[in-house]
Amino acid sequence: MIYDGHHSNMINTADQNTAVISQNFQKNQAGSGAKNSKNKGIPYLDVRKFTQKLHSMSSATSTKKCARSIRIALQSAGARILNHPVAAADWGHTLQTIGYKKINPSFDNPKEGDIYIIHRTQKHIYGHIAAYTGRQWVSDFRQKSHAVYKNDQVRYTYYRLA
Repeated sequence: MIYDGHHSNMINTADQNTAVISQNFQKNQAGSGAKNSKNKGIPYLDVRKFTQKLHSMSSATSTKKCARSIRIALQSAGARILNHPVAAADWGHTLQTIGYKKINPSFDNPKEGDIYIIHRTQKHIYGHIAAYTGRQWVSDFRQKSHAVYKNDQVRYTYYRLA
């Protein structure tokens, strides 16, 4: 079972699936008088801190807490996540709220900080979430590849920081 929360929190989780997030915003480097700043209003997330924290927390084998690991690493890198979904499969909206954009899967050319979600399957009801550290895919464990389920019918959603 892959989830980010205690089993007693699973009751009425529909209300928890809406992410309430506040973000740090990059300060306008040119000062308050500048117009049309490219940084104005863009969420700040330090990708290097994110991937380093994720790698430092990971183990050699799964602890079945992939969403928790991703959340903690995102928070350590500047994301202010106040409420979050329990299941890894439900993290898409949360990622988009903190500045990620959904893109076509790019497993052959991942960039540091990219995140993918595996949708629910009958066998894996919570799905899976992992990020690329620049060297490998990591969730709660250091993965050999993005394909962690032995099922070629799984569906992926892929995200990249905008």
